[in-house]
Amino acid sequence: MNNLSVVIITFNEEQNIGRCIDSVSEVADEVVIVDSFSTDRTIEIAKAKSARTILHKFEGHIQQKNFAKEQASHNWVLSLDADETLSEELKHSIVEAKGNFNTDGYSMNRLNFYCGKPIKTCGWYPDKKLRLWDRTKGIWSGINPHDKFELNKGAVIKNLSGDILHNTYPTHESFLAQRDKFATISAQHLKSKNVLVLLLKLIFSAPFKFIRTYFLLLGFTEGATGFTICFHLGREVFLKYFRAIKFKYS
Repeated sequence: MNNLSVVIITFNEEQNIGRCIDSVSEVADEVVIVDSFSTDRTIEIAKAKSARTILHKFEGHIQQKNFAKEQASHNWVLSLDADETLSEELKHSIVEAKGNFNTDGYSMNRLNFYCGKPIKTCGWYPDKKLRLWDRTKGIWSGINPHDKFELNKGAVIKNLSGDILHNTYPTHESFLAQRDKFATISAQHLKSKNVLVLLLKLIFSAPFKFIRTYFLLLGFTEGATGFTICFHLGREVFLKYFRAIKFKYS
């Protein structure tokens, strides 16, 4: 059976990191934590669970994850966020795959939770992610904070059954805080764009985001929860272009 490194980047994740590490105990041959100088008990908890911990300055999600994958002892890496765990079905799929890694990478669905409720509409599911791969055959890319792992041209990807369980929004306040944070990070990267393009995006992209997620992607079937999620997803789009224009002229 092949060896597998589970790699997790963290910052002040004491509420999540223990649960995340526990969920990979059946599939991981090592757990590597790359922490950007947490001020809570994240490192203490990780060490207590025998994870190898490394401190590294955070310069962006993409940069941190590329650094983290290089710290793994094994070429095959499963990358998780601290607020993610594996479903029982996904654990079984990964154990089976370890017996004979016969591709370059594996994708898997991610089930996102809002205030403890799994959401399969609003464009949040299946939310397919490429998270298990041969680290020598790809690199993290994208635009911060929306990173993605890209395998080399011609690479073969297979899908595993089971879900990553994403417990990212335990409260409505945490959901709003994340939307605001992501809008600001995205705005910093968009501020170099032409102002006319930014204005057009500001006017049209936000309402389209709401219409798409609420109506076309069935957010309305979640009742008030669906409306809240879709409204704030649209609001995030508005904020990132509004702030990009503001940053451009500040």
